[in-house]
Amino acid sequence: MLLLKTLFRRFRRCSPKHSKDDNTSSIFKSMRNDIDNLLRTITDPIRQQMVDKQMKLFLFLLDRYLSGTGRNQELNWDTIKSPTSEQIIEHEMLLKSVGSCGIETLAVLKINGGVGKSMGMKSAKCALEIKDGISFLDVVVEQMENLNSAHNVDIPLILMNSLYTHEDTMRITEKYDDRPTRVFSFVQSSFPNVLQESFELCPNILDDESAWYPPGHGDLYASLFYSGILDKLLAEGKEYLFVSNSDNIGAVVDERILQYMIETQTQFLMEVTKRTKADIEGGTLVDQNGKIRLLELSQVPAGHIDDLHKLQFFNTNNLWVNLQALKYLMEKGGMNLDIIAKAKSMDDGQHVIQLETAAGAAIQHFKNARAINVPRSRFMPVKNCSDLLLLTSDIYSLSHGQLVVSEERQFGTSPVIKLGEHFTKIQDFRQRFKDIPSIIELDHLTVAGDVYFGRNVTMRGTVIVVANKGQRIDIPDGCILENQLISGNLNMTEL
Repeated sequence: MLLLKTLFRRFRRCSPKHSKDDNTSSIFKSMRNDIDNLLRTITDPIRQQMVDKQMKLFLFLLDRYLSGTGRNQELNWDTIKSPTSEQIIEHEMLLKSVGSCGIETLAVLKINGGVGKSMGMKSAKCALEIKDGISFLDVVVEQMENLNSAHNVDIPLILMNSLYTHEDTMRITEKYDDRPTRVFSFVQSSFPNVLQESFELCPNILDDESAWYPPGHGDLYASLFYSGILDKLLAEGKEYLFVSNSDNIGAVVDERILQYMIETQTQFLMEVTKRTKADIEGGTLVDQNGKIRLLELSQVPAGHIDDLHKLQFFNTNNLWVNLQALKYLMEKGGMNLDIIAKAKSMDDGQHVIQLETAAGAAIQHFKNARAINVPRSRFMPVKNCSDLLLLTSDIYSLSHGQLVVSEERQFGTSPVIKLGEHFTKIQDFRQRFKDIPSIIELDHLTVAGDVYFGRNVTMRGTVIVVANKGQRIDIPDGCILENQLISGNLNMTEL
């Protein structure tokens, strides 16, 4: 409750009612009244208390946004440059071996709020099967079991779910109840959508789940604090938290990074990796006036988007946090993370604004915060079906919960895979591939248009398959495509 009281005092002091902008003041007062009315309609005292806590956080974020203190200010691009070698630790420079690295003081948290909506999924993405009926979450649990067994420790696995994933995840995790690793979940905050034109709450908000949204993974810190999990971890002797996205199967515990944090008393560490052409969305680590900070795409002036892509260090969202330092910051009033305002269209046609924050933006608020340049193998997310094809292919296998690259793979990098709009949804992906083709020797694949792949297909080198509008291409069973461009109409008997 201390943080809520601190936030409320700050919220009262900087409320837009003192602003010169009468329109902003009116919008804010109206929103506050709407939320007060909303709270009075909730009869369950436990739910009312929960919603009240979240609404205070929402109003504080909205207050900062309306007053301009949390909005993306006009960025002077001349102050932005790539971090220096002194600001970025090279992973390869860490000690090759570790002794007693304090592994017993670690807890692991997976950000598990995504449903893979862009891939046409309606359930938690962590349930997506990647190998032989094994899901993302199955792999993560196996990783944790192997880690705990190897060191004879009790490192818990914490899942931060959203309102969209919690029920699915709770059903899935029932099968782990008899497993040795502790797995437990909590639900991050839910904020109300705000109508874009009127800046009012959506109608029938209490009865409509779609009127609410999880406010980004930057909510991690407040949710840990309010849920009591932060205090629980500290009471158990946990001092460090390794955070990553649940769909990043490459984000395994690295004991050398933990040892580095302990020895250097680093309070916050962000894993970054070299940017590729595929890294369009997501944050970039930059130097601004001698200090490192996270820069999201939405914060970049329109004329400098290409300049951003020239900056080499990309945020993996693998984060290491000192829990005592986090508790100190939260008890002092929390962190004013940069606000990301997203305009979205709902299924009913309404246009809304969602205010979010990013977990990596906290790097500016911790003392002795650093970044480490890690191999690309620690960043293997699945954001679309092109990523899924790569991960499920014969390039990778699973061993003790970790991805292993096939010894037959000659290339030092992963192939570039670009599947067109016909492969956007997971159900279309599964219909268009009878099974996953062999791509061990593939360098580049582009597929566009109405294309279907048969069984036991092999692709090597550069393969481009383009079916023009109104045409269809069927790649037959057992076909071998090597350095080929295929276009036009093609049926099973013509190749």
